[in-house]
Amino acid sequence: MYEQFFALKQKPFSLTSNPSFLFLSRRHKEALSSLLYGIKERVGFIEITGEIGAGKTTLCRALLNQLDEKTKTAFIFNSNLSGLQLMQTIVEDLGIEARQKNKGSLFSELNRFLIQQLGLGNNVVLIIDEAQNLSAKILEQIRMLSNLESGNEKLLQIILVGQPELRQKLELPHLRQLRQRIAIRYHIKALDKEEVPLYITHRLNQAGSNGAGPFFDADAYEEIFKYSAGIPRLINNVCDKSLLMAFVLETRSINAEIVKKSIVEIEGGVSL
Repeated sequence: MYEQFFALKQKPFSLTSNPSFLFLSRRHKEALSSLLYGIKERVGFIEITGEIGAGKTTLCRALLNQLDEKTKTAFIFNSNLSGLQLMQTIVEDLGIEARQKNKGSLFSELNRFLIQQLGLGNNVVLIIDEAQNLSAKILEQIRMLSNLESGNEKLLQIILVGQPELRQKLELPHLRQLRQRIAIRYHIKALDKEEVPLYITHRLNQAGSNGAGPFFDADAYEEIFKYSAGIPRLINNVCDKSLLMAFVLETRSINAEIVKKSIVEIEGGVSL
């Protein structure tokens, strides 16, 4: 709606997980490096956590773009699956043609595929998003997948991505064996105050601004950080609303007053 007014090619603060908009803060760089290292070294289990809206899914999509053709991937978005549904989704995502659809046959087909890929010098990665929703029973099934190995090589690299509740769930006594197998853990924290202007500028530039506006002033950045506490999704919400309000007011400059009014409307109030 406001893209033409600001001469933007697309909306800069969309809530979709577009890896081209990923802002690599210090913590996101560290998380991405941890993922790439874990996959390359075939460590088996990796755990990535972060608050809601911290950019975990976007980071995973960016990771997929950095993997070469020697790395085969399955990305599970729906964590509310039964054990059989999970196996079916993994097998389908990896392009495995299974003759039978029961859990035992799918497990055997997956094992055969993983051994074949190892022989070809390939690596196989399973990413499970929103993993905090997985039941203890399903997590135990996932642990069993990590038993698929050949000699000293882990045939399947498993990345569990979730909210902080995932860390709490993995502390349960009956998940001790799974917890002990996690070789790499990383928690993505919110952006620092100094990173918020950089984040906003990055997204505007990716959308086609290239320094030509719209322009947020220092007080606007202050209000955005105060409201969002550095959580990217909340920053996107308030910036998108602020651009819409600036468009209505026919101004290319976003000040603290516009941001405050935008926040009031986001929270369900009526700005005056």
